[in-house]
Amino acid sequence: MHKPVIAITMGDPTGIGPEIIAKALCDEKIHGICRPIVIGDEDSLVRAIAATAQPLTIVRLEGREIPETFNGNTCYLRNVGQLASGDRIIGHPTAATGNAMFNYINEAVRMTLFGDAEAIVTAPINKEAMHKGGHPYPGHTEALAELTGAGNVVMMLAGDKLRVTLVTIHEPLSKVPSLLTYERILKTIQITHNDLHRYFIRNPRIAVASLNPHCGEGGLFGAEEEVVIIPAIKAAQSAGIDVVGPLSADTLFHFAVEGRYDVVVAMYHDQGLIPLKLLHFADGVNITLGLPIIRTSVDHGTAYELAGTGTASAESLKAAIIMAVEMALVKERDE
Repeated sequence: MHKPVIAITMGDPTGIGPEIIAKALCDEKIHGICRPIVIGDEDSLVRAIAATAQPLTIVRLEGREIPETFNGNTCYLRNVGQLASGDRIIGHPTAATGNAMFNYINEAVRMTLFGDAEAIVTAPINKEAMHKGGHPYPGHTEALAELTGAGNVVMMLAGDKLRVTLVTIHEPLSKVPSLLTYERILKTIQITHNDLHRYFIRNPRIAVASLNPHCGEGGLFGAEEEVVIIPAIKAAQSAGIDVVGPLSADTLFHFAVEGRYDVVVAMYHDQGLIPLKLLHFADGVNITLGLPIIRTSVDHGTAYELAGTGTASAESLKAAIIMAVEMALVKERDE
């Protein structure tokens, strides 16, 4: 079986990213299905290997070098930049680490666009530190969209029981209604359909959540359903997409988990992620749809309270790597 090259970014070197990477790379299932290359800070990775007591030997790669053989005892590393010791203090990210986080992502994108890797898997970042480092993106999704030149992208969170995509992502709740436009909702539905159809399931069944309680109750609780959500759904249906809604969010996720729908389009971050994380707190995967490359990620943060202890779970990262491999193999088969 072909083993895709997967570029794994370290994320925040002062968080749990280096440690969960060390754990994941020692899992037989992971090194049995792919060729992982870590992008990050070497000294942070050395510390993580010691903290997790993993039997890994680091081998630095230079330029566009790709090893011919991989094994479970070797961690191949692209050492991007060199952090000072004061920038590696656990739980204390700095402007320098914020800049490093962005550089890891940028290198992974470069590798994938140039054909040196077949997918990107990202460990968690600290958005505030990235801003201090001169990269004011709301998150990974927006940074990846700009770096790859993607016009529109959609965040999807997924597990075995539930998939959710988001119309709006990292926005204040007070701004969500004004951000919900016909065009934005329709584009989210289209991208959700296109990439699920391409990578996961043919002709996916899509359900769209309402914004307001009881779908607005005929305008009594809000007009967004009538003004923008329903017109977008009808346009998607006219284009042949299997989509229904808007459906009340308080019951919709129950039926999605039962198998009635393959994915739910949620209007805002917490509407979709609360039920997703209730079911998939440990093994949820974040996938960016609409990119010209494959990108998956953990569905959790930097967990500074666990960093340095070696106890953080690597299950979400493992699930993200496995999903990236599966998507890469589907892409290879269809090309």
